Amino acid sequence: MQKRTMLYTVLLAPAAILAVLHQPGAPAAGRTFHIDGMAGNDANDGRSPQKAWKTLDKVNGTAFEAGDRILFKAGTRYQGQLKPRGSGRFANGRALPIVVDQYGAGNKPRIDAEGKFEAALHLYNVEYWEVNNLELTNLGAEPGVKRKGAFVQLEDYGSGSHIHLKNLYIHDVNGTARKADGASGGIRWQTQGKAKNSRLNGLLIENCHIRRCERDGIMGAGHWQRGVDWYPSLNVVIRKNLIEEVPGDGIVPVACDGPLVEHNVMRKCTRLLPEGDAAAGMWPWACDNAVFQFNEVSDHKAPWDAQGFDSDYDCRGTIIQYNYSHDNEGGFLLVCNDGGAPANIGVNDSTIVRYNISVNDGLRTQKTQSKGYFSPAFHISGPVKSTKIYNNIVYVPKKLDPNIDRTMIYMDNWGGPWPEDTWFANNVFYVDGETRYVWGGSKNHRFEHNVFFGTHTDGPDDPWAVRKDPLFVGPATWGPGLDSLKGFMLRPGSPAIRAGLPVSFDGGRDFWGNRLPMGLPLSIGASEFGTGAKD
Repeated sequence: MQKRTMLYTVLLAPAAILAVLHQPGAPAAGRTFHIDGMAGNDANDGRSPQKAWKTLDKVNGTAFEAGDRILFKAGTRYQGQLKPRGSGRFANGRALPIVVDQYGAGNKPRIDAEGKFEAALHLYNVEYWEVNNLELTNLGAEPGVKRKGAFVQLEDYGSGSHIHLKNLYIHDVNGTARKADGASGGIRWQTQGKAKNSRLNGLLIENCHIRRCERDGIMGAGHWQRGVDWYPSLNVVIRKNLIEEVPGDGIVPVACDGPLVEHNVMRKCTRLLPEGDAAAGMWPWACDNAVFQFNEVSDHKAPWDAQGFDSDYDCRGTIIQYNYSHDNEGGFLLVCNDGGAPANIGVNDSTIVRYNISVNDGLRTQKTQSKGYFSPAFHISGPVKSTKIYNNIVYVPKKLDPNIDRTMIYMDNWGGPWPEDTWFANNVFYVDGETRYVWGGSKNHRFEHNVFFGTHTDGPDDPWAVRKDPLFVGPATWGPGLDSLKGFMLRPGSPAIRAGLPVSFDGGRDFWGNRLPMGLPLSIGASEFGTGAKD
């Protein structure tokens, strides 16, 4: 069992990661090159704005070195692909990256790949690069397979360090929307190799805006098969990104150990996926120790799945905490694993889901291929083991459409086996109307000290259940942003106050940052009451 200090480890981990990601850059020892797509000339030396280069061909044909800076003039536009050469390095205790940025005031420099290249920005077999403040598009006459805005690729390279993508505006990438076509979207990384395994060590994707990209937002791929080809990327941080009008998966780290996904927003998802295609908001695949925290996902409309969050196939030790899921057609949470996979590969073990708030999830009004309007708040499927779900709030307003699914928890058997040892404690299940539960052949699920408000048909056996109104502070209203949820705090006199079970691995704080009482009963739900201290 994890110890009581677990959350502090999670919250302090970014500082350790940033020590790797944000080593001070080189002093002005490198060269600086300027690119001006309007007034530049490739015959110039590029060393001043007055002697700027003009084209991407000139940039791509130059071998850059550690400490170099490549500056594009604000407000300029370039047709083609930025695929630079050369790498920075780590020396004398610090990173010496090659930096791409803009100079001058105005709009971000824009690179239009026009559907003629796999990506507008392609970093191939390079490391120690920081790319900032570019606008990237890749809009072709027709949708294309494997079309991307930005692509980071290591092939037969080994370990590649320090790739930062920051403050990019990536939009209008018309890849194909079908998952089987693969690898289309806003930002993609791929680590691969037959002669030599490859991985990233120090990938940072921060403050990027991804809009109107098909199929996905931010997704990775790599050596993911345990016991066969397992070489996970390390120190992957994805934070403070905004993903809008994307129909597929929002943020999916693949083949990583310890990825951190935090303070991201996915919203306004488009209904473009073909029938039967599955996607969800934010989730890991083939990852160990992934942490998803302080994120918001809304409006997901995929024909299958379409949950806000997911702990998926071949994952161990996933933590999903302090997130906000609302108005997603498929529900709040998926935890799943394919029972038909080899035992050394198909794993989903020890997922923790705590202090999240789900509001108005499960709104599917278009039939799925196999299960009608299937959209339970929780879908737990396949040989999923030792999942712990505690101190969450799931608020389900009245559903007026008679077709909409009214299931709270649906246990399922992807590939044959059923979930085992699933633990629900200290959660608030608040339903305006009626909800139901489907247990199937799941084994050893336990419920302790949960609030059940509303009508719960075929509900679980919880000897310490509280079946009263939890008395939230304000009306149950919600909107964009985690700050819109203050009405879900507990008011004085709530029957949920200190009525929960003490949890040694509770995370240390509630949804709003209030410190949890050590060794004492917790309040039920995502709000602790009366501790008077914040972390």
